[in-house]
Amino acid sequence: MNELAELLIRSMIIDFEGDLDVEAARQCLRKDDSPQARALLSKLIEDKGIDDLLITVADCLKEHLPTGVQGQTVATLLSSYGES
Repeated sequence: MNELAELLIRSMIIDFEGDLDVEAARQCLRKDDSPQARALLSKLIEDKGIDDLLITVADCLKEHLPTGVQGQTVATLLSSYGES
């Protein structure tokens, strides 16, 4: 049973509802004057969209499924993505 559960967790796909777009992300990031937020905003502009960000974050979050996904984990991933 545990082996099957682990297999399902490893095979799980994380997806986001289609509500998030670049403009929504920009509105959130404009409220944050931190270097990380500015870097992420620049990266989104450079990428010309949010699709790459969502794919990267979803893929990275898969490793956190067994222990749970926390807000701080997502914030760290966003910061890392902005710096990449």
